[in-house]
Amino acid sequence: MCGIAGWYRRGGRPVEARLLEAQCDTILHRGPDEGGVLAEGDFGFGMRRLSILDLAGGHQPMRSADGRAAIVFNGEIYNHLELRPELERAGHRFRGSSDTETILAAWQHWGERCWARLEGMFAVAIWDRPARRLVLARDQLGIKPLFLTEQRGGLAFASEIKALLPLPEHGFTVDPRAVHDYFTAGHVRPPRSIYREVRQLPPGHALTLGPTGESSVDAFWRFPRPAPQRRTPGEWVEEFRAIWLDTVRRHMLSDVPLGSFLSGGVDSSAVTAAMARLSDRPVKAFTIGFPGSAVDETAHARRVAEHLGCERRHRVVELRDAAEILPRLVRSFDEPFADPAAIPSLYLAELAAAEVKVALAGDGGDEIFAGYRRHRTEQRIGRYRALRHAIRPLGGALGLLGEARTGQLRQKLRRLGDAAGTEGGYARFFRKTEITSPALREALMVPGFHAAQDAAPEQLRDELVDDPWHGAGALHQFLHADATLQLPGQMLCKVDRASMAHSLEVRVPFLSSRLVDWAATVPLELKLRGATGKWIIRRAVEPWLPPGVLDRPKQGFKLPLAAWFRGDFADYARAAWNDSGAAGAGFLEPASVETLFREHAAGTRDHGRILYALAVFGTWWGGRPGR
Repeated sequence: MCGIAGWYRRGGRPVEARLLEAQCDTILHRGPDEGGVLAEGDFGFGMRRLSILDLAGGHQPMRSADGRAAIVFNGEIYNHLELRPELERAGHRFRGSSDTETILAAWQHWGERCWARLEGMFAVAIWDRPARRLVLARDQLGIKPLFLTEQRGGLAFASEIKALLPLPEHGFTVDPRAVHDYFTAGHVRPPRSIYREVRQLPPGHALTLGPTGESSVDAFWRFPRPAPQRRTPGEWVEEFRAIWLDTVRRHMLSDVPLGSFLSGGVDSSAVTAAMARLSDRPVKAFTIGFPGSAVDETAHARRVAEHLGCERRHRVVELRDAAEILPRLVRSFDEPFADPAAIPSLYLAELAAAEVKVALAGDGGDEIFAGYRRHRTEQRIGRYRALRHAIRPLGGALGLLGEARTGQLRQKLRRLGDAAGTEGGYARFFRKTEITSPALREALMVPGFHAAQDAAPEQLRDELVDDPWHGAGALHQFLHADATLQLPGQMLCKVDRASMAHSLEVRVPFLSSRLVDWAATVPLELKLRGATGKWIIRRAVEPWLPPGVLDRPKQGFKLPLAAWFRGDFADYARAAWNDSGAAGAGFLEPASVETLFREHAAGTRDHGRILYALAVFGTWWGGRPGR
């Protein structure tokens, strides 16, 4: 695990080692153990290493045994020891036990076919020295980030945007479309970034760039289309239990101490329970609590930890912590990122990093096994479509009974009618994952900005969804978009930045490409069974956990935003928005923003979600490079 950065300037213009070192210095937090750079004419790359495997060896940049290639690599390959015998039979001789050396040998032997054979998380750069060719690859699900910028005929890459900024001859300007993304979805939708000049290499893709500018970007893996097979429910549960234990076992490969993130929910409990069964010592389980909040899951996490015999570590997050941590959070993410769960994630990583270098987390279970409320809603939406013509008149009739008595019910019926009238699973996905409604955006945004950047769901699908599943059912389209857009754009971004800010490696077993490929064969009704999401996971791990612990509704890291913005945090948010200059940047109407603050303070509307987004954006805007 580490951070990587590099620059293929091309055209004979030299890349100096000091520039590569400056790039790597910006991501020291990703790899505080050691670093290294390689500069060869108009190409160079470097890394910062967090030593997890082969502590004495595994130094990067690493050259191949024949000296013809070199590699820098961010991530972990869980099946690398299984690949070695085949490579050894082909004549490769290994000098150490690191997965970095395995990747380089695999690329030399299999070429571009090697990427699909790697099970793990990775962002890789390989320098083919004789051909003066650069190869970049990113893991199947986008667990590890890889940012690119192509300017003045050269291409630079890095694990974080901040590592691109030290390069000369590079400019970075805020992308209005990305800002619109942010105030719509709460994050910039990949492959875009907040800057016009920076994009992300898509998950499951490899890029090749030669000395004369010839380049290609090719997919080596795509999220698997559903291919259900026949088994009894009991057989499916047993098969999941076996593949789950094997997947977690692979993810526990480490030469340093490791632990788990435990919230008390289904996914984190499944991870921790599997670790407890596979480990010969108590698992260190790390939890975060919100005292006095309805969303606090501390008691449930404690019950699971005690049942499994874990060594539990716990931290409480108070209201006053939010304003203190927000500037740190923004610096870690490089872009405005309005998922409030980033706050407890940052604290959780800090707690774990004090004792371990590696933690396993339950992220990805909801996206792969249909665990969100929106999936249950999508399942039911087909029934409502037949009723949509009756729903809207009913909402009007209720108005005759008085707004105070029926306003909330009318609002729900209106949303239900709108959803039922929206064509296509992708369109509903974009609507369900918005933090602002189309009506609120139109009222809140400067008219010219809104008109220029607003896009219909169908346009977003065509822009952002690689290989849309036009022939699949609506719920399958939903799950596809969740895994290919929401995961890398929101969930995995949060996990990577929050953990690496504290030099902690977080592994996500639910996103093993092998497990994801297998999940495509599981019938949908065993993922979402009636109103129960992740049914197969629940049934498989139920015998390992305390009775009833899996029967609670999903909560997740939900912060009490409504209460926060009726207290002192509202003053911080207003100041961050106004004093940073964001209020006058031409994105949102200042008067409309002030109305949000007033309505929320008065208790007439709950605007906590968008007010948090304003606080984050203002903090980022005031500290952005080149302001």
